Parts: sequence; C-alpha cells; structure tokens
Amino acid sequence: MDTRDIIDCLDFTLLDHDASVDELVSFCSQANSVNPAAVCVFSEHLEIVRKHLNEGIALAVVAGGFPVGSSSPEEIEIAVRTAVESGADEVDVVLEPRESEDFPDENDLKKLIAMREAAGKAVLKVIIEAPLLAEREMRSVARMALAAGADFIKTCTGKRGSCSDEAADIFAYEIMRHELTFKEKRGVKLSGGIRTREDVERLTELVNARDDSIIASSRFRIGASSLLNELI
Repeated sequence: MDTRDIIDCLDFTLLDHDASVDELVSFCSQANSVNPAAVCVFSEHLEIVRKHLNEGIALAVVAGGFPVGSSSPEEIEIAVRTAVESGADEVDVVLEPRESEDFPDENDLKKLIAMREAAGKAVLKVIIEAPLLAEREMRSVARMALAAGADFIKTCTGKRGSCSDEAADIFAYEIMRHELTFKEKRGVKLSGGIRTREDVERLTELVNARDDSIIASSRFRIGASSLLNELI
C-alpha cells in the first residue's frame, strides 16, 4: 500500500476527554489536509468536530463506554442512538469481554442487537478487545457480532493491549468465512498500537493472505492517532 492507499483507509483518531477546542480544531485541520476515510472522537466532541470537518470525511464517535464497554444493553442503545441522532456517520462500540466460560452469551447478543438497532443506517464498528481473549473467544465474538449485523469488527481499543498479528489473521478469516456463508460483505478495522508504515504493511499482508478483496476503505480500516504524522 502506498501512502495514499493507507490514508484512504485511515480512521484518524483523537480520543481525549480533555482535548481543548484548539486541539480539536487543529485535529480537524490536519484531517482536512489529507482526507482520511474518517475521524474518530468522543461523543462530546462531535458538535465542534462536525463544524470544522470537511464534507466527505466520515465522522465516527465512540459510544457506550470506552475503553470499558457498558454492561447494559439499554445504556448502549441510548448512547449509540444519541450519537447517531447528533450527526455521527459511524459508531465504534466496545463489546466488553468477561472472564467466563459462557462468554459470549445471550446478554452479549442483546448488546450487539441493541448496537445495531440503535445505529440504524450508520456504520457500526464493534470493538472486540482481542488482546484480552483466547482464540476461541475471538472467533465466537467475531461470528456473533457479524451475525448481529456489525459492519466492521475491530481488533481492540488500544488501551488494554495492541493489535496482534494473530488477531488480524483471525478477523480477516472470519470476515471471509461470513461472506462465503451468508453472502454478506463485512469489514475489519485494525486498531491498537499501529504507529508505523511497517506495522500497516505487515498487518495488511496478513489480511490480504486471507482475502485480498477486503482491502478497500469500505471494508478495511486502520485506527490510529499517530500514524498520520509518520506518513506525511
């Protein structure tokens, strides 16, 4: 991937509750200068970011708790619906993992259904927190999220571990499997500790090895806050 290809798939991120107006405006200015696929911020910053962001750049917000996801389907539904009604094009939501043999269970499915219904036509990216999960759990949650209607499955928040090669490979496989089984094209977002071009190239090769049709902004995103500085 060349620099333009990477930026076209980039979710440029500023997740800081204490970010000042000047910092948010500067963040938008940087995004406007390169046109990433999306910017990603906290819900409380949505209004000011929308005001300063160029048309054509999707505005994504995290909702329902971050980096720790809400345990309540009702709280998640309210948070996601509020974000979408306030103008979010995309919503990133954590499905909080649990240390339990029954994870994921019916209550986790309820959360996923609440996310999907509340998101409506907005793009829904479900954050799975792969660094906290074993392979079986990663696959189970990925399949449940895709079956519930997630547009993207996202590797992690980056706050409790980084995106591993294993997670990138597993998620790409599950996207491919879902398409073969249900004829639905879904996407993967790689996020967490991705800071260099070398990180992107290594992870992208793993996704390509599973299914090279995934690599497009409609189905492939890279979540990062500092990657853009290296690229430009």
